[in-house]
Amino acid sequence: LKKEDISGLERMGDKSSENLINAIEKSKGNDLSKLLFGLGIRFIGSKSAKILSEYFKDIDSIINADYEELIKVDEVGDKMAESIVDFFCDEANISLIESLKNAGVNMSSLKTTVDLRFMGKTFVLTGTLPTLKRDEASAIIESFGGKTSSSVSKKTDYVLAGDEAGSKLKKAQELGITIISEEEFKKMTE
Repeated sequence: LKKEDISGLERMGDKSSENLINAIEKSKGNDLSKLLFGLGIRFIGSKSAKILSEYFKDIDSIINADYEELIKVDEVGDKMAESIVDFFCDEANISLIESLKNAGVNMSSLKTTVDLRFMGKTFVLTGTLPTLKRDEASAIIESFGGKTSSSVSKKTDYVLAGDEAGSKLKKAQELGITIISEEEFKKMTE
């Protein structure tokens, strides 16, 4: 697709066409998890797509994984594993992947793990943090091997609480879960 191909379309001037082409080119460099989610595999949401891409590292490893390999992945169950195997048994889907490869779409995980100090630890974020946005804090947690959850449970290890923390903070206190501030969190990641 070239700028000239779309600039003649209704409501698509030179600038709009250029912006669209640039957005498409930029999207080719997205993480494997975005591609995996975008394929629309049944039972595979954005979180499971992220987990799968981090575990297998590239699309070919996922395509070649069998049912037994897939269910070994944390949070991947029977239905998800079956759905992935079925999806990649379809020649039309393999053909789509090949077309995307040929178009220059990234087929690998871009996630880098700094170290594994938070491996096996689950964090819940609540309230407004002084300097970090929630997605930034989540990315830091994941880069150290940890994971985030949207709700507090007995399995939660830490609650990262900011201003105006509500019911999640209260539940964490009731369950005796360690509550940390952004300052304490930053010390943990030094």
